[in-house]
Amino acid sequence: MREFNVGAIVPFGGHDWRVLDIKDDAALLITEHIAELRIYHDSYKPITWADCALRKYLNGEFHEKFSKADRSRILATDLHTPDNPWHGSPGGVDTQDKVFVLSIEEAVCRYFGDSSAKLQNRGKNQNYWFQRKDENNDKRRSTFAGYEWWWWLRSPGRVSVKAAYIHGDGNIGIQGNNILKCNISSCFHPSTGDHRGGVRPSLWLKL
Repeated sequence: MREFNVGAIVPFGGHDWRVLDIKDDAALLITEHIAELRIYHDSYKPITWADCALRKYLNGEFHEKFSKADRSRILATDLHTPDNPWHGSPGGVDTQDKVFVLSIEEAVCRYFGDSSAKLQNRGKNQNYWFQRKDENNDKRRSTFAGYEWWWWLRSPGRVSVKAAYIHGDGNIGIQGNNILKCNISSCFHPSTGDHRGGVRPSLWLKL
């Protein structure tokens, strides 16, 4: 088995994963590349992570794609999704998941460098946060089918019909993107022609 160290890329269940954290005998992983493109929820209505279609998919169909032996190593994780830190939209009830996507706080303050000062000191006219100038943006970039693309966070956006996300350039879309499709009608993936957000699943793996 390849050695697990923070920052290492390891194979598991048909994907390459980046190690974000190690605690005791478990490692937190995120897919190195966007695994697929999906909507956050399947209808346009106020929603939180606890009830969204993306959570149901990741803990159902996606989880079931792993072998029985691999599934036995994926740990159930207690998750708290905070309210949107700038707009106050509700994060919803706590959940227990085996597969999930990161929150704003996890992507901003913890696992891709610490940009918490920018989160806590919002600029006067900021909605889309960081204005593309954060030093940690490059660490959050990811690709799908060879092209940089945006990917979902589980946190709510400005309102509860939007969810926060990471721009293709690594900047944080704290105002959020439409839970069904990209807000920009001309935003289509160069290779697939798809407008849906990317999914980078995360999980805690028993070592």
